[in-house]
Amino acid sequence: MLPPAIGLLSAVLKREGFQVELFDTTYYLYIDGETFDSDGSKADRLMARPFKMPNEITELTSDPYEDFAEKVKTFKPDLLALSATEDMFPLGIKLLKSLGENRTTTICGGVFPTFSPELALSYPEIDLVCKGEGEETLLKLCQQMEKGEPNYDTIPNICYLKDNVPVITKASMINMDANPLIDMSIFEEARFYRPMGGKVYRMFPVETHRGCPYTCAFCNSPSQMVLYKKDEGKSYLRCKSMENIKRELLYYKEEMKAEYLYFWADTFFSWSRNEFEQFADIYEEHIKLPFWCQTRVETINRERFERLKAIGCARISFGLEHGNEEFRKKVLNRNVSNKLMINNFKIVNEVGIPYSVNNILGFPKETYELAFDTILLNREIDATDRNAYPYSPFHGTPLRDVAEKLNLVNPDELVKSFVATGSILDMPQFPRKQVNGLVKTFNMYVNFPKERWPEIKIAEGEDDAALEQFDKLAKEFKSEFWDGAASAESKGIEYAANN
Repeated sequence: MLPPAIGLLSAVLKREGFQVELFDTTYYLYIDGETFDSDGSKADRLMARPFKMPNEITELTSDPYEDFAEKVKTFKPDLLALSATEDMFPLGIKLLKSLGENRTTTICGGVFPTFSPELALSYPEIDLVCKGEGEETLLKLCQQMEKGEPNYDTIPNICYLKDNVPVITKASMINMDANPLIDMSIFEEARFYRPMGGKVYRMFPVETHRGCPYTCAFCNSPSQMVLYKKDEGKSYLRCKSMENIKRELLYYKEEMKAEYLYFWADTFFSWSRNEFEQFADIYEEHIKLPFWCQTRVETINRERFERLKAIGCARISFGLEHGNEEFRKKVLNRNVSNKLMINNFKIVNEVGIPYSVNNILGFPKETYELAFDTILLNREIDATDRNAYPYSPFHGTPLRDVAEKLNLVNPDELVKSFVATGSILDMPQFPRKQVNGLVKTFNMYVNFPKERWPEIKIAEGEDDAALEQFDKLAKEFKSEFWDGAASAESKGIEYAANN
């Protein structure tokens, strides 16, 4: 998905007269011999239906470092702004390093530097870190740079080194309703297309909320809440006004010709019942496009989901994460019963909204045997699709601290892209090879009869016999569980759009 935060930051700067250009690595076929095609990887691991991107999208085969250097040479920026997740941060550093003496002042923002600003600043390619929301920070920095030497101490949400000692300024939350519409002009046309359920749509991200009311140990939301509670004295969780949500929705529908919308709130039902009804009325009357959202299984009730389907919800995602109640409660800080999950997912099936459930394997303290509780719970849920990911110990999450205390990861060690490497942890009770083997065969274990499990066990391995077995079972899986399913879902989407 195109990164809405980058488009928003561009809009904020352009509104005040600054020039902005973007260098985007998304469609480079290979970077340093690696591919980062997460959507394609999911299809390979039987977690997303195969899809064909439109002809407008061309994979780039040129050298990204040479292209980046040419972009910088041509545009001559006064400031380089890098937005990075932890697994993509090393790529950003390589790009900056490739500039040599041509690199100018650089600020790094995003989830990773927000929670590990000192670690980000330990790289000589990074001069400043934006710790938290960037709209006000980036604008004030540019305004001060334009006038001369900036005074970093007067800029909120910033971290820098002063005499080699990290200095962090006060945290500040912006008013979401003061933001302009996202600047889509900096993105290539190809970035507007995304696969969903085996079909590619012209799709755009819509912001309704920031923050999440839950405190899952594998997520950075608890740390986000603490960050702003400390300095601002109020909750980070907030919702954009309905007036501005409507403005954004109409922009995507009328100006950008959206075919499908993507609500990127952590928990779509973080708003009150009255707020949801206001949103539903707006969407039903003015928008009428199919959309995707994600929420918690605890928020499911029949009346709400019938309304959700009626206004155009074409697909929804839920986090299941782990199938063992005790482990989920004590280790993941998710206090929800298997019985509630099973019953609530039945409601979604009866309402008729296609949905996927997300699972994580290889948590600290987990075992191979315990991971099968997740497989068994998934077998009791009639989800449209299931995703299984290896656990990633991201900085800024409570479980990262647990992993470090167990000596499973070094404090300065960065999480790598699981698309290329799989699990980063190699635990004595649950080795990396076992985690990766279960991830790739997860949907086979869930969908095939238990008497087939010995065959699937062979496919977990990495030798030639295992790969041959996996390919054989994958072909059978696609034939039995996917053929015809994507077309049926597409018909449902068309019905929702027409109504």
